Amino acid sequence: MSSSSAAPGREDGNGAAAAADAAGGRPPMREALVAAAFRLFLERGYEQTTIDDIVALAGVGRRSFFRYFPSKEDVVFPDHERCLADMTAFLAASPEDADPVARVCDAARLVLRMYAENPDFSVQRYRLTKKVPGLRAYELSVVWRYERALAEYLRGRLGGRPDGTLEADVIAAAVVAAHNNALRSWLRSHGRKDAGAAVDHALRYAQSAFGGAPTPPPADEQGDVVVVVARRGAPLWQVVREVEAAFAGD
Repeated sequence: MSSSSAAPGREDGNGAAAAADAAGGRPPMREALVAAAFRLFLERGYEQTTIDDIVALAGVGRRSFFRYFPSKEDVVFPDHERCLADMTAFLAASPEDADPVARVCDAARLVLRMYAENPDFSVQRYRLTKKVPGLRAYELSVVWRYERALAEYLRGRLGGRPDGTLEADVIAAAVVAAHNNALRSWLRSHGRKDAGAAVDHALRYAQSAFGGAPTPPPADEQGDVVVVVARRGAPLWQVVREVEAAFAGD
């Protein structure tokens, strides 16, 4: 992510600041704050950087910072609130006949999309978070909110089953774990691997483990489809023999 080199300037309201940024070719104020923060975090360290340092480099006042970010931790995770809102809206718009397990897997892909929009920033944040215990704790709280959103949707769909609430919570946790396993692998590769393929593979695993119809693998990974026709009431040994005969040429 590029760093901001804006000089300190006067305080403006949101609309005026946005207009001035557009006219002067500067990044929007929110982006400028994030860029300034990460530049200072890398140069000085997270703990040594204050909010006053960030706003001075971004060229805005403290009030502007708090319009966008409740705390210094929030500037490290600037897009999670938007992503969580998108996920909640996506789940709320689910068709009644949607496979609930497939639906939460698709919701998890929205998080991947957020990370993949800016790989350099995502990798930079991953490295920073690994070094700062407070940021790791904050990140865990964010992950828990995603998991809770998935679980609440699943409870609404599965709550009428025996152990439906337990099933919903376990599925939500598994989907988040599968997504995060693939996401961390991509981040450790410095964003060079195919994030989409890794997350799809992990989510197919979670989806198949909990009885949902798994997303088909890519065409080049699919084999031939064999259909065996048997009479109703045919003995199992006869059906097995038909299947064996169908694969005899492989």
